[in-house]
Amino acid sequence: MTARILDGKAVAARIRSTMADEVAALISKHGRAPGLAVILVGEDAASEVYVRNKKKACVDTGIESAAFSQTLPASTTQQHLLGLIAELNANPKVDGILVQMPLPAQIDSETVIEAIDPGKDVDGFHPYNVGRLAARIPSLRSCTPYGCMKLLEETGLDLHGQEVVIVGASNIVGRPMALELLLAGATVTVAHKFTRDLQAHIERADIVVAAAGKPGLVKGEWIKPGAVVIDVGINRLNDGTLTGDVGYAAAAERAGWITPVPGGVGPMTITMLLANTVQAFREHLGDTL
Repeated sequence: MTARILDGKAVAARIRSTMADEVAALISKHGRAPGLAVILVGEDAASEVYVRNKKKACVDTGIESAAFSQTLPASTTQQHLLGLIAELNANPKVDGILVQMPLPAQIDSETVIEAIDPGKDVDGFHPYNVGRLAARIPSLRSCTPYGCMKLLEETGLDLHGQEVVIVGASNIVGRPMALELLLAGATVTVAHKFTRDLQAHIERADIVVAAAGKPGLVKGEWIKPGAVVIDVGINRLNDGTLTGDVGYAAAAERAGWITPVPGGVGPMTITMLLANTVQAFREHLGDTL
């Protein structure tokens, strides 16, 4: 068996094309574009790349970002950043606020996340939005898990009753991913650093979502024949190449579907950020579908 590729680039491009048409119609109707403020603090190289890609995606889909986004020095105080967030919360032309993580050591990320208006929390990290997902009334959803769900839709698989193992229990991916899959009717196990016999869990899984940030943690030989593999991990090796958390070559010989790294989950994360921004815009203007 050779796995079919879940091409995140292709799926993201298709969604963004439709979104660009939607945004153009919203601009014509309301006289302004959805607004996304992206805040970068410091000079983290990876963060700079992420922010640049997000801003380009906004341009491609017609979302206004440049007018509201700022790059702040690494010496920025928490008080200054919170003041900026308060200004953006109050700005009626800003529909979404994203503060790029990680933040410098002097700034507490949880305090910053909770300072963002939940209705503008397009990253989906605010406890209010995570709580809505837990209560089965989702609003703005965490972008990476949301993107993973869109990729799972591409398989045509009915998720009801599927055995899913999520490797990693972070607030960014693992925990909201579990909530998304529970909402979809799957049977979910979340494995973490205290989990015993990870191999046994993986071997019985119909779907594996690997999000631990450890290259090769999930051996490809463990994958159940025909299983779906969603590899969220993006790890840079010493030779500069990128790899996921799953042993790709062996997994691709066993799985039914698999995401590549790069080009799988990554493009979907940015796409769902844009989708959340458009959703927030609609909700702010009472323009519900």
